[in-house]
Amino acid sequence: MKYPKYFNALLMTGLAVIIFSLSSFAQSSFADKSDPKKIAFKNMVDSQHFVFVAQSVSPLRGRFRNLTSSYDVNISKDTMICYLPYFGRAYSAPIDPSSGGLDFTSTNFSYSVTPHKKDGWNVMIKPKDNTNVQQLLFTIFDNGSASLNVTSTSRDPISFNGHIEKEQKKKKKKK
Repeated sequence: MKYPKYFNALLMTGLAVIIFSLSSFAQSSFADKSDPKKIAFKNMVDSQHFVFVAQSVSPLRGRFRNLTSSYDVNISKDTMICYLPYFGRAYSAPIDPSSGGLDFTSTNFSYSVTPHKKDGWNVMIKPKDNTNVQQLLFTIFDNGSASLNVTSTSRDPISFNGHIEKEQKKKKKKK
């Protein structure tokens, strides 16, 4: 079989394009791993020192809502302070009617991190000293955005969207 005269030139140009695109892909993926912001978020997750700031809530039953007040979950190695609202169905009424949200402090909890399939981490926290909340599952992306799914024993599950930031000094909440 005889090839046209320009076949070799076309083949060499195609190979050059493929090699160039592979080298630029390798450089960009290396640059992504050395991005200071991504490294900072990874260090926050690995060191168990971050604050999840909730910006919106999506109850199992009901509508999506943007949050207009400040709600967060403050995580440190020895303490978790959860201050989140709750919208949804409760299967038992709280003893104190003013404690309708997810407002608690835990000093005995398990903390596990697994890689998320797309540039991030899944962080599962299981409080051992709170009988109402079974687990908090954070999905944290390397750009700082995050979601939180809360599973309770006596309430419908609820989800929050927001972001993580560096842990701040512990503030005492006003009662």
